[in-house]
Amino acid sequence: MLYSRRELLKTTALGTASLAVTPSFNHLLGGTQDAPQGVPHRFIFIRKSNGNLTTQFGLPSFSSAELKQHKEKQAFEVDLAKHELPEWLRGLDDHKENMTILHGISMSVSGGGHYSYSGCMGAYKAGRDILNNIKWATIDFELAKLFPSPFGHVEMSLAVPHGRDHRTGIVSGYSAPAAKQRNYCYADPMTAYQELFKSVTNTNEADTDKALLDYLHEQERRRLTGLDGDERLKISDQVDSLQSIRDRNAKVASLGAKIKKHLPAIDPVHAEGGENATLPEKQDAFTDVIVGALASGLTNVVTYTIDDLGTDITSLPENKQKTSIHQVGHGGQISGAAAMRDAIKTHHMRQVQTFVSKLKAIPEGNGTMFDNTTIIYMPETGAGHHSPDTEAPMVLLTGKNSKIDVAGRYIRLPFHGTNGHKTLSNWYTTLLNAYGNPIEHYGDLDLTMQRNRLPQKGAIAQFLG
Repeated sequence: MLYSRRELLKTTALGTASLAVTPSFNHLLGGTQDAPQGVPHRFIFIRKSNGNLTTQFGLPSFSSAELKQHKEKQAFEVDLAKHELPEWLRGLDDHKENMTILHGISMSVSGGGHYSYSGCMGAYKAGRDILNNIKWATIDFELAKLFPSPFGHVEMSLAVPHGRDHRTGIVSGYSAPAAKQRNYCYADPMTAYQELFKSVTNTNEADTDKALLDYLHEQERRRLTGLDGDERLKISDQVDSLQSIRDRNAKVASLGAKIKKHLPAIDPVHAEGGENATLPEKQDAFTDVIVGALASGLTNVVTYTIDDLGTDITSLPENKQKTSIHQVGHGGQISGAAAMRDAIKTHHMRQVQTFVSKLKAIPEGNGTMFDNTTIIYMPETGAGHHSPDTEAPMVLLTGKNSKIDVAGRYIRLPFHGTNGHKTLSNWYTTLLNAYGNPIEHYGDLDLTMQRNRLPQKGAIAQFLG
């Protein structure tokens, strides 16, 4: 189902759906978080479909000994400055000192197959029953708690579930603010632009929203009179949620000058859902909106599903056969499947290059915004179309103020089920520990590691310096 923000606001507040049982709505419209002290760290999670083939993440300049280690999945590291990158990564040649090619993290805790749904962000198996299988807040929401902002966590998506040709507006997302609570996300760049930057681009509607919120808040507050027990608790939660949105809007208003300074330009092709926009145009626009939202201080954590198996790739210039991501995943159904995989990733890396270049051009403190940014490009299912989920190659870009020590290296960790192996849960525990959450272990435990009686709890110590 597609929603406009105002439709959600009116239906939830008036009782068609309850804010008390859908707090993800509150995250969509903004939380009650206060600004962090000092410069925040920022995170951009980029989710991709179809897995990441390990063969396409090796370095063409490996020595014979290194190539043997790579093929045999042995643990080792090399300095990226001394090596040539795969062709699809060469757009980031100028940023090698910030780059990490990370091999060896497994995703068995979240599962492979066509989709992981919320699982790849929460380190648990979600399955198709997405809502009931959400076990806890996903990693992006947990990090957003550590670096509060007016909008909290923001989710954007170019995913197109099977049975749909196109999605626009505000739709269900995959991240989660808490157990059994699904987030909402922006499905097209224009909706994201209009909603995030409304305080300066459409002041009339922003004023109307304020009046509506004030009215609904007063109506719900009055309903509290004479109520007790569960009914009072439910209405009280709705009043609190409405108040949090009003507080968020006040904080956004205080950022007016900063928002205007970093307001992105968006092409008219994206009007009315952008049905005629090409995939590269949509990716470019989402990238600009994300940079603007981060630079304006509206959010510090963004999750971006850059494609899924239903995303239309026929507008990619390299896609002469007009094939689909799903067919590319099966390989044998088309010629040149590996080349098409590389072409898709090349387009993704162009967006990453834009993120890095633009953030490096924005001054902050004694350096730039990128100094305080981590970009994580990750598959949602592992190392292939139908997994295996024993590996999930990732590309990271980290600024100089990063609290994880990985930059400038190709890193292969011990393979799944062996001593020293690290899971997606370990990786997320590392991020949380590095940035202020001392949690002992985030995410599910790996069954193979348990069967082999191997230790698997905690952060990846070598990444914490």
